Amino acid sequence: MTSLIDEHPHLGVEPVLRELNIPSSTYYRWRHAEKEPCERRRQDADLTSRIRQVHQDSGGIYGSPRVHAVLRREGIHVGRKRVERLMRQAGLAGISPRQGKGFTRRDPDDDLA
Repeated sequence: MTSLIDEHPHLGVEPVLRELNIPSSTYYRWRHAEKEPCERRRQDADLTSRIRQVHQDSGGIYGSPRVHAVLRREGIHVGRKRVERLMRQAGLAGISPRQGKGFTRRDPDDDLA
């Protein structure tokens, strides 16, 4: 929405909003949110940086349950699902337990001969 008005400034804000049936207060609230994020988003940014640090300190091994536990031990009260969401948005993931290799020592292509 805001990009449409930015790309076509000659159209004017009010006529475009009227045509799209969008209240002008909604548009200006979007604009304000772009300039100054709300308290929740600022907290998420701070928390994400702390999550990155915990994840990095673990060598990239810790997933969301362990990161959540470390944060709780440090006195940061945050929900498990919020930690999961922030890790997902940051592209962080723990290492899954290894799958064991089978006991077969022969070459599977021998069966095809």
